[in-house]
Amino acid sequence: MIAASQALSAIPAGLRDPLLNEYQTIVQNWLEQRWLPSELYGGRFSENVYTILDGHAKGKYASAPAKPANFADACKKLENNVHVPRSFQILIPRMLPALYEVRNNRNVGHVGGDVDPNHMDSMMVLSMANWIMAELVRVFHGLSITQAQQVVDALAEMRIPLVWSDGGGIKRVLRPELKLNEQILILTSVSIPDVTSKELLEWIEEDDKGYFIRTLRSLHKKRFVEFTESADKVSILPPGSMFVQDLIRKKKLTGI
Repeated sequence: MIAASQALSAIPAGLRDPLLNEYQTIVQNWLEQRWLPSELYGGRFSENVYTILDGHAKGKYASAPAKPANFADACKKLENNVHVPRSFQILIPRMLPALYEVRNNRNVGHVGGDVDPNHMDSMMVLSMANWIMAELVRVFHGLSITQAQQVVDALAEMRIPLVWSDGGGIKRVLRPELKLNEQILILTSVSIPDVTSKELLEWIEEDDKGYFIRTLRSLHKKRFVEFTESADKVSILPPGSMFVQDLIRKKKLTGI
């Protein structure tokens, strides 16, 4: 399996870097429950993906993302590319206009839409962007669906200002007054796909190892994390992610 840092390396940096940035921005804004920017960046993301698919089909990539004059028609024309993978010809080109529509006509990119930015629309944008990213990774790297999703999960790592990292393997929660279970969940959520209990114990600097392990087991029992003791791996589970999202909102943890 490839490292997240090598994801989509076959795509020129002028297209790959903006794509990764837009995707990570969608994820981060969704995690912070900022529906409007999450949905807004779905439009930018779709323009990036269109440019990549168009370049892949032509065998020559543009130097930077470009917005076609008529986005829906341009995506429709991608369906004529019979020499590319089916998902690049049919599935993704038909998904992109829907992403673009949320940005244009749901009171996001322009005023006067039917509804205000909301969790439901933002969830749709996130889910579609996640699937598209996994499919791009799968095709460009020849991975299985499971492997591709693991790479995308690593790309979607939550970024929280109060978590500091030295870039070399050390992470710290900059609000040490938070409870042990809260610190464990926060650090696990920013360590995709998994982290060891040894690393968490070192990062938190909890003196009572027995209490630390009991807390981890409790979080596992509540299905907040998946704690595989035999392999010493801790992974965040959906209820744990939701807990972190609520914690960020209630305690205003988007800043230090």
